[in-house]
Order: sequence, then structure tokens, then C-alpha cells
Amino acid sequence: MVEFAFPNFVINNMKLIILDRDGVINEDSDDFIKSADEWVPIHGSLEAISLLNRAGYRVIVISNQSGLGRGLFDIQTLNSIHEKMQQCLSVLGGHIESIFFCPHTPDDNCDCRKPKAGLFHDLQHRLNVSLNDVPVVGDSLRDLEAARVVSASPILVRTGKGEATLAQGKGLDDVPVFADLAEFTHHLLANQ
Repeated sequence: MVEFAFPNFVINNMKLIILDRDGVINEDSDDFIKSADEWVPIHGSLEAISLLNRAGYRVIVISNQSGLGRGLFDIQTLNSIHEKMQQCLSVLGGHIESIFFCPHTPDDNCDCRKPKAGLFHDLQHRLNVSLNDVPVVGDSLRDLEAARVVSASPILVRTGKGEATLAQGKGLDDVPVFADLAEFTHHLLANQ
């Protein structure tokens, strides 16, 4: 593991952290997460989010959800998945402040699908902040690339598609790698 010191990324008295969803917070599936029943948290991820909240972090999720555009599930189903995630977090005293998602397929060539940074720009605009040095935790190269566009700090976890991303070995220069969100969170909070 690469040791990495994180800068103080308090912005206008806000401590932000951005997470991908599938593969970072919950188990990923090549067949997509198509129902609340299929949404299963990765061991320790919800506790990690709760710890981040208690440490004063505003947790934001930015996620590609092309299952919508592919017709694999509808917006009500996506909302029920997110409701389950929030309810599970609530039991642990945690919450996700906002969830930004791209509903498009890769063929739509939209600006909001990672690795493009449209949703990151939207977040910047809504909060009127820069995302410079804000940690962005993802499991795929597209998460890391989108973070770089807005000068955020890309972090790779080995869960989800993380091992496959590592095996490709591209675009990982100076990117810290952690076993999972829990390990990253403990490292971050210990080095504040």
C-alpha cells in the first residue's frame, strides 16, 4: 500500500468526500443492481460512512446508473435502492447528503457519465465550491479520470472492479490504493 498524506480539504467550512456507489459502498454486479433486494453493502462500508459523518464530512455519491437507460430498472426502483441504503446508514447514525447519478448508456455520449465530469461540475455549481483536493473514492479508472478533471484527489479501492482496474495498470500514477472504503476512512481520519 502506498502511504499518502491527504491535504486539508475544508472548503468554506465544509469537509467533502465523494464516493462511487457500486463497488465502493455496495457489492457490484456485471448484471447491474436492479432492485433493493440486490443491493448489498460491502462489509464495513456503511460503518465507514457513519465515521466520516461523525468526523464532520459531507458524503456525496456520484454514480453511473446506465441500467436506467438500458431499461433494466426504472427511477422508482433506483429510488428504492437509495432509500434502502439511507435506511441502513441511518441505523448506524450515518447518511449520504446527496446522490448524483447519470442515467445514460455509454452510447448516449452525455456529459454526465464518468469519466466525463458533468456531475462533478454540477456539484461544484450547486455548492459554489471548488473540488480541488477533495477525495473521490472509486473502483474504476473512469472514477479516477473524472476526479482528475476537477482537480480532486482520486482514490482507488480494491473492492468491486478495483482489482481489475489495478491489473490494467493504466492511469494509476500517484493514486493511493486501499483494500476498501473502511481502510481508506481509517487512514484518512488517522491522518487529519
